Amino acid sequence: MWYQIILFTTVCVFTYVLKKLHATGPNKFKFYFNFCIFYFLTSVLAAVIWPYFLLSPKNVRNAKIAVRLLKHVTKLYDLEWHLRDGEILAEDRGAVIISNHQSSLDILGMFNIWDVVDKLAAIAKKELFYIWPFGLSAYLAGVVFIDRSNAKGAYKQLKMTSEVMVKNKTKIWLFPEGTRNKDYTKLQPFKKGAFNIAVAAQVPIIPVVFSPYYFINKEKYIFNKGHVIIQCLEPVPTTGLTMDDVPDLINKIHEKMSIAYKELSKEVVSALPVDYPFTLLG
Repeated sequence: MWYQIILFTTVCVFTYVLKKLHATGPNKFKFYFNFCIFYFLTSVLAAVIWPYFLLSPKNVRNAKIAVRLLKHVTKLYDLEWHLRDGEILAEDRGAVIISNHQSSLDILGMFNIWDVVDKLAAIAKKELFYIWPFGLSAYLAGVVFIDRSNAKGAYKQLKMTSEVMVKNKTKIWLFPEGTRNKDYTKLQPFKKGAFNIAVAAQVPIIPVVFSPYYFINKEKYIFNKGHVIIQCLEPVPTTGLTMDDVPDLINKIHEKMSIAYKELSKEVVSALPVDYPFTLLG
């Protein structure tokens, strides 16, 4: 009797979950479930893999092992990441990669092109380090954590990282907007940290633009399948530039990325069905 009740309840719950996950309109359950499954799988992998990273701690190569597993979370969401001009990222040299920041899913996008970049060190806010086991695993995988409330300390940490970047031909990835952009119609102003590091190390800046996440809307609880274009722009050299040139450098790159972002926005949105339930305010 109890077996039948449990089986019936399980089937009902499973059916309900599947129905919710396949809905395309506003769906609070699906919205939070999709994010939670990503965080859950990341934490599980981190808990399992961090002891292996102790064999070569803080080696950026460690990250590639985790990334090759976690990037398949994309299949659960039915997301497609289309990289354009990836050969720019593949060149063996030290560089600063900057990209727009829309959601925690940006990390999943990075995972899907990590193999192209090869030697890559991501920069993250210090608070993420304390989310264990993820923080510990990320630290051992070469992620650099900085304290954004301590500008001098953060700059010192990034300067040390830039020296390794040049010596080992490693790229570092930063989000110059500083925080997630909730308005998918335009880019936020850029902070100068990434540009200071590039100029100090005299390495090129590689702008990378993610098309807007039209399939996600926090206010309406929408999280549907989608298509993201990751556009690599031409590297911007910093050789011969000084700190006095940083403001003009920021404006120049922000303008280029803004133009590319608007073009990508038109491309992905124009391909959607007329009745697609989206808004560019994420």
